[in-house]
Amino acid sequence: MMLLLSSIKCYCLMHRADCGFSVLPIYLKKGIPFDTVTFNTLIRGIFAENKVKDAVELFKNLVRDKICEPDEVTYATVMNGLSKRGYTQKTLSLLRLMEQGNTKPNIFNYNIVIDALCKDGNLDAAINLMNEMKQKGILPDIVTYNSLIDGLCKLGQCDKVRTLFSEMAVNLNIYPDVHTFNIVIDGLCKEGKVADAEEVMKLMVGKGVEPDRFTYNAIMHGYCLRGQLDGARRIFDSMIDKNIEPDIISYSILINGYCKKTKVDEAMQLFREISQKGSKSNIVTYNTMLQGLFKVGRIGDAEKIYAGMLSTGPTPNIYTHSTLLNGYFKYGLVEEAMSLFIKLERKGEDIDITLYNVVINGLCKNGKLDEAHAVFEKLSFIGLLPNVRTYNVMINGFCLKGLFDEAKDILRKMEDKGCFPNNLTYNVIVQGFLRCNRISEMASFMKEMVGRGFSFDATTTGFLVNVIRENPSVLDMIPELRSEKNQ
Repeated sequence: MMLLLSSIKCYCLMHRADCGFSVLPIYLKKGIPFDTVTFNTLIRGIFAENKVKDAVELFKNLVRDKICEPDEVTYATVMNGLSKRGYTQKTLSLLRLMEQGNTKPNIFNYNIVIDALCKDGNLDAAINLMNEMKQKGILPDIVTYNSLIDGLCKLGQCDKVRTLFSEMAVNLNIYPDVHTFNIVIDGLCKEGKVADAEEVMKLMVGKGVEPDRFTYNAIMHGYCLRGQLDGARRIFDSMIDKNIEPDIISYSILINGYCKKTKVDEAMQLFREISQKGSKSNIVTYNTMLQGLFKVGRIGDAEKIYAGMLSTGPTPNIYTHSTLLNGYFKYGLVEEAMSLFIKLERKGEDIDITLYNVVINGLCKNGKLDEAHAVFEKLSFIGLLPNVRTYNVMINGFCLKGLFDEAKDILRKMEDKGCFPNNLTYNVIVQGFLRCNRISEMASFMKEMVGRGFSFDATTTGFLVNVIRENPSVLDMIPELRSEKNQ
C-alpha cells in the first residue's frame, strides 16, 4: 500500500493527478480499502493544478458515496485550497458543515478560516470566530494570533497589536515568535514608522527572539521608502555584523534605494558585490540597475548590464526591454531603440501590446509621428489589439502636432473597436487644444467630455490656469467653467 500511495504522491507532485487516479483500480484489485490519506493526497494534487471544481466534486463524492470518512485533514485540505484562491465564504461554510457533522473542527481548521477572513480585511468576523472557538474549548495558538496581527497591520492598525500581545501572554501564556515580530515590523515600516520598527526589533532581542534576514530586510525597505539611505545602509551593515548573510532581496532593496536617489555608483558597487560573493543577481536586481543607469543617462553602462544578462544573467523579460526602449527614446536614440525592437519582433518572444505602446510613445515624443502611426496601423495586421493606452499615446502624438482631426478620428475608431476612452483620452485632447490656443473648439469638445462624466485632471487644469492668466476672456468662452465659478 505504501508503494501505491508513493506513486500517487509522485504523480500529484508532477501536477498529474489524473495519473494518480489511474492507481486506484489497483487498490480494488488487491482488496486494499481506500483511506483518507490517499484521497487527501489526490485532493491536494487537484488543487495544485487549480482545478477547484474538480477538487470540491471529489470531496463531495467521498461524503455522498461514503467512499471513506473525511477527517480533519481532509477538511483542512479542501478549506486551505479554497481559501488560498479567495473562496473565503465557501471555506467558512465548510467549517460550519464540520461543526454540524461527526468530524468536529480543530485548531487547524479554525486557523485556516481566521487567516482567510484576515486576508480579506474582515477582522471583526475573524475575532468573532476566535471567540466562538474559545467558547467550544479550543484555545487559539500562535498561528491564530499571527493571522490577526497580520490583518491589523495590513489595515494600518499596528497600534492595536499591543492589546493582542498582552492577551496572548497574560491569558494564554503564548509568546510572540520571530514571525509575529516580523509581521509587526513590516507593518510599521510600510506605515513609515521605521524608528518604531527598530524599537520592536530591540524588544524582540530583549525577549530572546533573534531577528532574521526578513527582519533586517523589512527595516531596510522601510528606510528606503523614506529615502533615508544612511539608515538602510546601517541596517545592512549591522546584519553582516550579526553574521547574517544578506540575500539577493537585501541587495535588491538597497540597490533600488540608491537608484531612486540617483546614487548609481553606490548601487553599482553593491551590484558587483553580489557576483564577487558567488551569488547571482535576479531579474529584479538587473531591471532595477538598468532603470537607475538610464535615469542618470549612463547608457553605455546600461548596455553592458544588458549584455551581461544575455550572456550569464537571467533571461530578460518584458520589463527589461521596456526599460531599454524607454531609455533609448528618452535620450533621442531612436535608431538604437528601433534596432532592439526589430530584433525582439524577429524573435517573436516577449512581445505584447505594452512594448508596442512604448515604441509608439517614444516615436511620437521624438517627432516621428509617421513612423509611430505606421507601427500603430501594423497592430491590426499582426493580430494584436490596441488598448486604451495605445490609443491615448497615438491621440497625444497627433495633438502634439496640432492634427486634431486625426486625433478625433482615432477617438472614434477606438470606440468602434470596442475600446472605450477614459478620462486621460479626453484630457490629452483638451491639452492639445489649449497648447494650440484653439479655445472655441475646446469649448465644444468639453460638452462631450462632461456629458460622459469626465473632468479635467491636474495637468489640464494647470494648462488652463496659465491660459486664463494670460487671457482672462477665455473664461467667458467656456460656459461650463463660468457657470461653475458662479455657483
